[in-house]
Amino acid sequence: MDGLLKNKGFITLMVAQLISSIGDWLSVVAIITMVGLKWEASPMEVSLIILCLAVPMALLGPFTGTIADRFNRKSLMIFSDLIRAGLILALAFAESLWTVYTCLFIVGMLSAVFVPAKNGKLKELVDQENMKSAMSITSMIDSGTKVLGPLLSGLLVSAFGTQLVFFIDSGTFIISALLLFALPKSIAKPTESETKEASTFKEDFMEGIRFIKGSRYLIVGMIVLGVSLLILQLSDSQIIVLLRELPNASPDLFGYIVTASGVGMFLTGLLLAKKTDYNALILLFIGVCGIGVSFSMMAVLTRFDLALPALWGSGLGLLAGFSAGFVFIPFQAAVQTETPVHMTGRVFGVMNSVTTTATIIGPLAGGLLATVLGVVPTFVITALLLIAVSIVGLIFKSSIERGRTNVSESKSGAHETASS
Repeated sequence: MDGLLKNKGFITLMVAQLISSIGDWLSVVAIITMVGLKWEASPMEVSLIILCLAVPMALLGPFTGTIADRFNRKSLMIFSDLIRAGLILALAFAESLWTVYTCLFIVGMLSAVFVPAKNGKLKELVDQENMKSAMSITSMIDSGTKVLGPLLSGLLVSAFGTQLVFFIDSGTFIISALLLFALPKSIAKPTESETKEASTFKEDFMEGIRFIKGSRYLIVGMIVLGVSLLILQLSDSQIIVLLRELPNASPDLFGYIVTASGVGMFLTGLLLAKKTDYNALILLFIGVCGIGVSFSMMAVLTRFDLALPALWGSGLGLLAGFSAGFVFIPFQAAVQTETPVHMTGRVFGVMNSVTTTATIIGPLAGGLLATVLGVVPTFVITALLLIAVSIVGLIFKSSIERGRTNVSESKSGAHETASS
């Protein structure tokens, strides 16, 4: 942990992530406000906003991950930030839904490049010893901005309107790009794949796929992560519907739960940044179980209309967020430490594709399930499935870990650095 505080490259990357993440939330709230309230778009038209951002990540993750490994990661991140700054600025003057959809789809494509490039750059800048703490800190930034971003955006939209928020968000991408210019240009020791003459995009892509297929740990871990997230989204997307079952619930209750979940994930990141001697799979399955318990309790307490929903709702939201941190942070840290630096983009590109696909399919399936069975049974089914996944995972944990690919000889890439 102390080593990270002295790592100027890592600090610069985290500050850039913090600024751009806040900007992301500013624009999302502003877009939904503009399209949903000012333009009075239909529910389906509003839903397409999120899909335009998510679909490129789901479909293009493996390919953009290969791009992040073939080209200079620092340059890719700067290029992505600057183009996204222009696209967000264009949204301030948009007059049609198709303009919004087009801009957001391209933003989603650039984000699909930025994320694996950032993870690859993180691998270059941070040594193995501090990688778990580094991944926890990035998660703390994500969860912290999830709480602060919408709150700040709501205040700005109410006070100044949506156009100013777009200007501010565009500025955050420019600031992020300027910070990224200060990153060192890491020079990693050449690997076998890097010494091949003129390898093609297809060859690099297939090399990444073979690496993932050769590791039972990665394959099973990604499947568990994707399945758990898919099951989680069945109910997570229906929380607002569940709260409507409470006759005297405060209109602010949903906000309390979302905020509490963000605080819970932040606390998990803080804990794991300091306590890095953990087994990633055990924490993943414990986290899955914790989410299942929190969802089941939320359904039961709603069904019996327990008094003080703001209190128990926030408490269960905190538990769900804290548990979700165990699901995502340790496994992603394990992937970072076990993946060679020249393949980080491809591995994280595939992982982002898996998780984003789950976040697209899950809410759609959850809406259908809640419509057919009712929202309370949907939460109960979700909870039981999550608990079942955790139990099965813990039973077969040893078998999964025996399938780990040993890549310990592949260093993080922070071997030598030279200022760019």
